[in-house]
Amino acid sequence: MADARSAPAFRLALPDATQSYEQDVEWCLVDDGSGWRELRFHDYSDIYQVPGLYERLFYEVLQCQSPPVVCDLLAEQLAGENIDPSALRVLDVGAGNGIVAEELRARGITKVVGVDIIGEAKDAALRDRPEVYDDYRVVDLTDLGEGEADEIAGGGFDALACVAALGFGDIPPEAFRAAFDMVRDDGWLAFTLRADFLSDTDKSGFSGLIKSLMASGELEELGAVTYQHRLATTRAPLHYRAVVARKRRSLS
Repeated sequence: MADARSAPAFRLALPDATQSYEQDVEWCLVDDGSGWRELRFHDYSDIYQVPGLYERLFYEVLQCQSPPVVCDLLAEQLAGENIDPSALRVLDVGAGNGIVAEELRARGITKVVGVDIIGEAKDAALRDRPEVYDDYRVVDLTDLGEGEADEIAGGGFDALACVAALGFGDIPPEAFRAAFDMVRDDGWLAFTLRADFLSDTDKSGFSGLIKSLMASGELEELGAVTYQHRLATTRAPLHYRAVVARKRRSLS
């Protein structure tokens, strides 16, 4: 089967670098043969429908580094504790078109279940990387039906990965908490957040959630690094924090 990513059939343009936008309203222009149209970076459903656009925009042009950074951090922790990655069953939250799952598999993890709220994300994953998921669910983690969490978890995941998907309303704290609850005790968590979302001035709710999980003993941070997530459309660096932690039984 031809690789849809090998020959992108579109033209891409970014706004002038002197124009500054908040991260969740950044935009680009795309012409896939039907004329130029404006897409916000968070218009994922539209972006995923253009084969190769997500990779070209975020990884080639804006130099996104998050998937390898967080997956390397997880792999280092697993190796340090002599954990066989092939024994882990991982929940990939905000899975998109499978880039994170591809990185996880490259590090020896063989069982990955993806969840995303956008149906077009699943379609793109099946189109671009059909081999990386054992299952892929299109669900709203804040509105799960009775028994749906148990059905997805299937006895509990050994690890959770959530890369560059938290904040800005894409995955709210309540959704992350629902995914967290699907991880077994002593399971692993590997996630990224924009650095200021973990500060005392954070308004997204994630700083409060992470701090409360740590205070209750439910989350034990093992390793973290601040790094360049990608470039903004101004070509300035955007810094994120990658965290690897263990889920512990609540002490309260």
